[in-house]
Amino acid sequence: MSKETILTGVTTTGAPHLGNYAGAIRPAIAASRRDDVNTFYFLADYHALVKNPSPDAVHQSSLEIAATWLALGLDTDKSVFYRQTDIPEIPELMWILSSVTAKGLMNRAHAYKAAVAANEGGGQNDPDKGITMALFSYPVLMAADILLFNARKVPVGKDQKQHVEMARDIAQRFNHNFRELFVLPEADIDENTAVLTGLDGRKMSKSYNNTIPLFLPEKKFRKLIMKIKTNSLEPGEPKQTKGSTLFDIYRAFANEAEVESMRGKFAEGIGWGDCKQELFEYLNDHLKDARDEYDRLIADPGYVEGVLQKGAERAREIAVPFIAKVRDAVGIRPLANR
Repeated sequence: MSKETILTGVTTTGAPHLGNYAGAIRPAIAASRRDDVNTFYFLADYHALVKNPSPDAVHQSSLEIAATWLALGLDTDKSVFYRQTDIPEIPELMWILSSVTAKGLMNRAHAYKAAVAANEGGGQNDPDKGITMALFSYPVLMAADILLFNARKVPVGKDQKQHVEMARDIAQRFNHNFRELFVLPEADIDENTAVLTGLDGRKMSKSYNNTIPLFLPEKKFRKLIMKIKTNSLEPGEPKQTKGSTLFDIYRAFANEAEVESMRGKFAEGIGWGDCKQELFEYLNDHLKDARDEYDRLIADPGYVEGVLQKGAERAREIAVPFIAKVRDAVGIRPLANR
């Protein structure tokens, strides 16, 4: 029985934060150690260009994200860990898939519809003002990421489910028009995955500028945790765990016994300052070894580059022969046998 393939991409915009770790990185690293699946993890630096960040930011984020995954224990012997832009077969497949992708399907993409709605709500005469083809065709690039390696399971948040469904639709269209080459992917949404709130009580997100980066120096790390928004209840007053950012972050990292102990402290009226200090000490201890390794890797980008290049070689061992099959299926073949 062949192993199932799991694939996850991480867009290279900004430094990984606590929410990234709890929601995506930790379960992915656990999967990388399994023997019953094939795992592919990549830096989605083409996807980063959709938001048009500065070149230096894309470059730095690539180093930070790669170093983060390695420092946290990604098993690169069992998993294929690569950078999207090192695999030229991905944009080639994207173009081929574009030939079977209906524009109407892209019109229904959530990100595109949101951008159009923002223009219309802002009184713009042109609903497409400022919308790039990168944003519009983003789902086709994501389909190429997935289909090139015939991933069956794609771990995503609920907001990305539509893109996996679109990849499935595109694969079906290609298989019907040409040849049965693509496995039909499925979105793998873990309802138990932690979704953390940030400094202001909203979902922790770079878009809201409310994140707590994983590997800040201790003093900066503590300073941010002390900024987490709380209510005005005084020490000694019982506090609700539901809706508490402090409790939710603690629960995402602690074991069951520790969580119950903290729940008791909330009921007894722990002061917010004491609670923040305890959270800082717990997380700081939890992340200390990984932070040290991260700092070592950041100082040695040549090593990180070498890991990514080895991953790219392994990825292309699969991508090159597979894209040859795709080319043949659509009629891109030598004119004569040599």
